[in-house]
Amino acid sequence: MELVEWRDNFKIGIEEVDFEHQELIQLINESYNEAKKEESTLAVLDSLGEIFVQISAHFALEEKEMKELKYDQYEDHKEDHEDLLDSIRDIMDDYEESKMLDEEEFGERLKGWFVNHFSTKDARLHKFLHH
Repeated sequence: MELVEWRDNFKIGIEEVDFEHQELIQLINESYNEAKKEESTLAVLDSLGEIFVQISAHFALEEKEMKELKYDQYEDHKEDHEDLLDSIRDIMDDYEESKMLDEEEFGERLKGWFVNHFSTKDARLHKFLHH
């Protein structure tokens, strides 16, 4: 099952960033499906850790691009990135402590953030790039 489906309106116009967005959506979908299997604590933690690492690296690239372009909403966009990273850390900490993951809540939090972020923050960045 796909938690988040890629849509062309998620593109911002920077090929490398758009490619990473697609990869992140795929990783989140894979992690969501892994969490639903309830295989092992280690597999779920590894999956969450991989999401955190990949998203952190992606945000660094996107923030670098925004700085170079002197994007006027850089601080707000960066703050939204930090909010998601904090949320993922909280999910990881909660899971490590309880050994339980509410995969529906996990899925909804990530899906909600990505769809909202793409349709607001990244859409505004796209307009900035193509004005």
